[in-house]
Amino acid sequence: MRKGIRIQPIPILLGPTATGKSAVAIALAQRLNGEILCADARTVYVGMDVGTAKPTAHERALVPHHLLDICDPTEVYDAQRFRQDVSALIPSIQARGKRPIIVGGTTLYVQALTEGLFEGVSADRALRWKLNEVPLEQLYTRLQAVDPQAALDIKPNDRIRITRALEVYEKTGQPISRLQLQAEPLPYAFKKFGLTLARTMLYERINRRVDWMIEQGLVEEARRLHPHLTPDLPAYKTIGYQELFEHFDGKCPLEQAIGNIKQHTRNYAKRQLTWHRRDSAIVWIDVERKIVDEIVVSICRCLNNIH
Repeated sequence: MRKGIRIQPIPILLGPTATGKSAVAIALAQRLNGEILCADARTVYVGMDVGTAKPTAHERALVPHHLLDICDPTEVYDAQRFRQDVSALIPSIQARGKRPIIVGGTTLYVQALTEGLFEGVSADRALRWKLNEVPLEQLYTRLQAVDPQAALDIKPNDRIRITRALEVYEKTGQPISRLQLQAEPLPYAFKKFGLTLARTMLYERINRRVDWMIEQGLVEEARRLHPHLTPDLPAYKTIGYQELFEHFDGKCPLEQAIGNIKQHTRNYAKRQLTWHRRDSAIVWIDVERKIVDEIVVSICRCLNNIH
């Protein structure tokens, strides 16, 4: 065991959107006397509640939740800042005799904890705006030239990661792939659990959840945010909001925007699954035909077998 590791494992709940991570996390926290740290790049933003399926006031009353509603949507919150926040929160939770439980929807945020991120390169909005004006194909060609390894790891249509890699190169003169080798995980014994179910059922859940979000006022929520956000901001690019912003801008009718939300969410879930399947450290739990308590028992049994 590496020096500095705490013996008590910290569970991380992973899995694609709509697999029920929030409900499982709450039940697990109640069983383990825990507090929840949300590893989600969008629930940090105030006012983005319905579209991010943010835990409700009732759910937050059941179990303490951290890293919700800590930023204005006009701010940029990134994986580096998330890692710093978690680094401060874990010892304070443990000092209260509680168990930290991390619930992850954003794969890069979880990676920042379990694998690490290199430090020292902050976001540059002016540079990002400039790069966003360049056609994606040209950006990817540039990345292939300056950082071939990163180009292998990043899909040609992933503008966000391509832009970040080029931003780092422009500011440091070094490839992001080289800097990432300097990363260190946080000094805790994390144990990752992935929730999964059949693809057809997952997509059905996603479609139903989008319909529910529309009923709960997603269109009105997006309309309130629209005048305050610009396309270079992470909050603007959030699935569920960007499609409605396009509707407000007259680019498509509402029904098409809703259909796009469903399609883009399904695509995102597929990418999440692809990313997680590469990680042999994840213990997978098929949640189909299982109630929450059964899932929690499986997780606790695994945690209790870790020494």
